[in-house]
Amino acid sequence: MFLLDASSGLERRVLQAWIEREAPEHAGFDAAAIPPSRRRRRNATPEKRLPVLLAAGDDPLLAPLRVAWLPARRRDGGERLGFWELLLLGDPRDPGRLRQRWIRARSPERCQVVSGEPAPLSELRGRWQAACGVDGAETTGLSEFVARQAALALERAERRLRGARYKVPRFVHEEILSSPGFQGGLARLAQQVGRSEARLRREAARDLHEIAATHSPRVIDLVSEIFRRLYARSYGEVLRYDQRQLEEIAVLSQRHPLVFLPTHKSNLDHPVLRYALYENGLPPNHTAGGINMNFFPLGPLMRRAGVFFIRRSFKDDEVYKLVLHHYIDYLVAKRFALEWYIEGGRSRSGKLLPPRYGLLAYVVDACRRGKSDDVILVPVSIAYEQITDVGDYVAEQRGATKERESFGWFVRFVRRLGLRYGDIHIRFGEPLSLARELGPSDPRAEPDPDDTSLAVQKLAFEVCHRINRVTPVTPTSLVTLALLGVGERALSLDETVAALGNLERLVRKKKLPTTGELSLHTREGVRGALEALMRSGVVTCFAEGPEAVYAIGPNQHLAAAYYRNTIIHFFLTGAIAELALLHVAETKVPNRRETLLEEALRLRDLLKFEFFFAGTEEFRIEIAQEVAFHEPGWETLIEGSDEEIVALLRRFRPYSAHRVLRPFLESYQVVADALVGHDPGKPVDPNAFLSGCIPLAKQYALQRKIHSQESISKVYFQNALRLARNRGLLEPGGPEVRERRAAFRVEIADAVRRVDAIDALAAARRLGVES
Repeated sequence: MFLLDASSGLERRVLQAWIEREAPEHAGFDAAAIPPSRRRRRNATPEKRLPVLLAAGDDPLLAPLRVAWLPARRRDGGERLGFWELLLLGDPRDPGRLRQRWIRARSPERCQVVSGEPAPLSELRGRWQAACGVDGAETTGLSEFVARQAALALERAERRLRGARYKVPRFVHEEILSSPGFQGGLARLAQQVGRSEARLRREAARDLHEIAATHSPRVIDLVSEIFRRLYARSYGEVLRYDQRQLEEIAVLSQRHPLVFLPTHKSNLDHPVLRYALYENGLPPNHTAGGINMNFFPLGPLMRRAGVFFIRRSFKDDEVYKLVLHHYIDYLVAKRFALEWYIEGGRSRSGKLLPPRYGLLAYVVDACRRGKSDDVILVPVSIAYEQITDVGDYVAEQRGATKERESFGWFVRFVRRLGLRYGDIHIRFGEPLSLARELGPSDPRAEPDPDDTSLAVQKLAFEVCHRINRVTPVTPTSLVTLALLGVGERALSLDETVAALGNLERLVRKKKLPTTGELSLHTREGVRGALEALMRSGVVTCFAEGPEAVYAIGPNQHLAAAYYRNTIIHFFLTGAIAELALLHVAETKVPNRRETLLEEALRLRDLLKFEFFFAGTEEFRIEIAQEVAFHEPGWETLIEGSDEEIVALLRRFRPYSAHRVLRPFLESYQVVADALVGHDPGKPVDPNAFLSGCIPLAKQYALQRKIHSQESISKVYFQNALRLARNRGLLEPGGPEVRERRAAFRVEIADAVRRVDAIDALAAARRLGVES
């Protein structure tokens, strides 16, 4: 029995001609239409004779057929469809009736019959019974199930013809809402909340409609072309990534569902990753987007290109949680790739933000319950030499309100994409297997998508570590690291080359990932990086004197810090080791090696809301390795005199603490001072408190109590406040609270004092006072 998926009379005649030509001569056959997959009418059902044929009592072999319309080959031999062709003429893979006739007459080779994998009716009836739990004699709904399976078989067959780029789900709503697991969960929920199942089912259907992506091959092509044009305005046509890595990821995707977890620096992150996958023939990821981005016309386009929108908060909406839970289950079980930002939102400081666990917990829960034998997490770092959003981030860190997303906002964003901002670099971290990390699955386990246990947290932090390890050092990030390290001074070109010398040597010796040959040891390489930063206003040049000098521009320290912070994690361990060595030199204790490691751990705890650190023992090893990197015989030297310990510190090239830690610690100093001045008997209102920190920091900058304009940062203040809350310093109390707040201030002040000492050593080295 041939099942005909035809959207027009022409397609049906083509299929019937194919049957007459290809069917075995002595075999009996019949044909019945199923609802067309293209140009499908609302509430379409199989034709009336299909249920009759299925109930006849025999066991026919069911073979689905469809007509596939192929796009015309371009003159250059490529297959990518033109933007205007897609926009004005529609999808060539889904032509209207008149266009079908024209293609059939002019280019018959573009009209091909696709045959799906056949299956006997008995097998399909058994699958239907297993899926729906119905009696074997019941035939109501069987024809709809058969038609749906036929369409899915045809999708798989057509995908072999067109490629994996258009692998998209079909019948999402029907499969989720009719699944026994979902219906059982809905029945239990109805009992818990005391509402009828019918009302909850209608609400669930609305929620699923709000959430789920609805793919269209035409829109996939159209949006991909829009994305290419968007990023090319500022970054050129070529995306920089390792082709071999993508090929390995493509192989993984054939065996397991993938979850791409990229960094979130810019609103171009999704377009960039999406186009990299598209141009390599990979299907679009099911990408989680905030409901705030679902505005016309961007929202409908993105939904049809693979984005599913979720609310910012839905903790108290049990129906919504149930629907999202089963939607993720469905995508994992069907091996569709997912994508979301592990940080939740865009980083305003350039550093990787603390991970969010919500969607990861849903995927972990699906894997634990055996929805897939494994799920592969793919860490992704998207690095820009410069970005258009940095001005907005600086304004927000100074206290401005984030602009609400809308069509007008989107138009303004596109208009800014005119200047040249360098290149975009995509790096894929080592994939992480959930099966290996979590152990055997248990299909009988109770669903728990809200589980954010230690296992989920460890997974999230491991992903972040792998992202940091592959984030490349760019010329922009290294130049801003050098310029921010000299405070308010301007440097000549030769002085800038000298300031970058030790930094570039460290990058090479540690074999840190880079975007290519940095060339920052040459005047030409440094001049090119400086001029790029000058075009965006981050760096200014004074050329009226005998020699041109360069400095961070007025009010641009946070912008420069943004680029420096993208690589700050590579220099963090060295900076902490420097401060710990100074502490050892000032402390009279017998076991100085252990004191060094303990002080490093204390600084790690102080900065735990700013950076990602390894576990305690691993971090101790990292500190020891960092000191050994600069002086292999350090363990003997550290047990010597104070002078020998300072001599050990002078082996560090370059010094890092003043470049890396000063702005954070100075921001913490502002918060600590504000806490001491706050009435301990009154609770701390976070919003009001943070608003008061900004003018206090500006006052300190005028008084030179803080040295870095970058220290006036709402983001840094927020993390300092998180640390204070973690230490119980925000709760109202008596004199004991005031004393603990004062001790916190002393702790911060001591760390800042040691940063000043490192800065003095760095200045002495620049002046040639020390080697």
